[in-house]
Amino acid sequence: MAKRALIMIEWSRGNGPLYIEAAQRLGLYPITLAADPAQHDYLAAKGIEAIPIDTHDHDALIRECSKLRETYDIAGITGFAGDDESVSATVGKLCRHFDLPGPNPASIERCCNKFIQRQLLAEAGVPIPAYRLAANATDIERSAAEIGLPVIVKPAVGIGSVGVRMCRNVDELAEHTTYLLSGKHVWRSSPRILVEEFAQGPHYCANIMGNEIIGIAAAEFGPPPHFVFREYTHPAALTDDAYKRITDVSLSCLRALDLGWGPTCIEFRWTNRGPVVIEINPRMPGGGDPKRIQLAYGVDLVTAHLKLVIGEEWDLRKRHSQTVVTRLLVPDRDGILDWIDGGNRAAAVPGVAEVKLYVTSKMPIVRKGDYRDSMGYVVAVSPTLAQTAEILQASVDLISWSIIPFPTLGE
Repeated sequence: MAKRALIMIEWSRGNGPLYIEAAQRLGLYPITLAADPAQHDYLAAKGIEAIPIDTHDHDALIRECSKLRETYDIAGITGFAGDDESVSATVGKLCRHFDLPGPNPASIERCCNKFIQRQLLAEAGVPIPAYRLAANATDIERSAAEIGLPVIVKPAVGIGSVGVRMCRNVDELAEHTTYLLSGKHVWRSSPRILVEEFAQGPHYCANIMGNEIIGIAAAEFGPPPHFVFREYTHPAALTDDAYKRITDVSLSCLRALDLGWGPTCIEFRWTNRGPVVIEINPRMPGGGDPKRIQLAYGVDLVTAHLKLVIGEEWDLRKRHSQTVVTRLLVPDRDGILDWIDGGNRAAAVPGVAEVKLYVTSKMPIVRKGDYRDSMGYVVAVSPTLAQTAEILQASVDLISWSIIPFPTLGE
């Protein structure tokens, strides 16, 4: 009998290992198709079969999967890329081609274009910030004047806050416009830029599987003008009324965008008019977030997702309630990481669930103003927010590092 295989398109350092482990627990043989498998270092570490392929070439993917089907029983296809949300739509198309369970690719594509996403949400009456679509510097300047500073300026297609910036005055607006249009930002198609009202208020994220709200997390960012996450709290400290309002708006988003198959995460700001939708991501939250959700609620989202992918019944029952807080380790300067220390001591603090460091000494540190800035994270868990916060701070205080400036010309 042929092995039951799970085809994984790309994946990321945060969630990729979780999917590999869950697949193996389910008796599946994971095979990764990636443009550059060497970028996914966990594949070699776990001895996972990896096939190099252009994951933007739909026909090539069909040919490779057809070839694999001659040897394996392909039970399901899934995928994610940390820098390219279109992979989710590609997965949907492959699932349709091979008659496997999967998301609706048309819904994913509409959602991944933030301008179309905004249009559909507005038509459905979902609360969103004021927005304009721009293609050049004149459009951006006019849109910002119409909406009023400060504004958020970002690519209409993108992920992980890449190219996203708050522009508080005309100088910042001109600077970021130049950055986006001068060739420094990588565009996968012709530049299409969203200029949006800055929705002020606490940031929340609803984690959803199918049509069920698993939980709502709170998030904090570092200093503007960038949006680099610094801390996540599962669950967010919300009143019953606030939880219900976010839940109701979340379900309205799913209906408006024809989502509701598999994982979705919806980001909000709580403004003076209540929850305002900032973004809808038709995928599993990244950065290892499923582990934190499992710590908080006892729900294994990765296994549940894979069971959906292979056509089995999932289990979304909550088994406990804990407070989980994650602190991301973000540098305050560029340079060479001279040393970083204390990870093992931090991990030994009672109540610390995980300490992860992505960096090693002598690595160059160049901040991008997005998700790539994180050098690692610390996760703490306990029954209460106050206790978890205390555990987390005790652990983080044990980690230290030194970044020395890059040498200047002539040194």
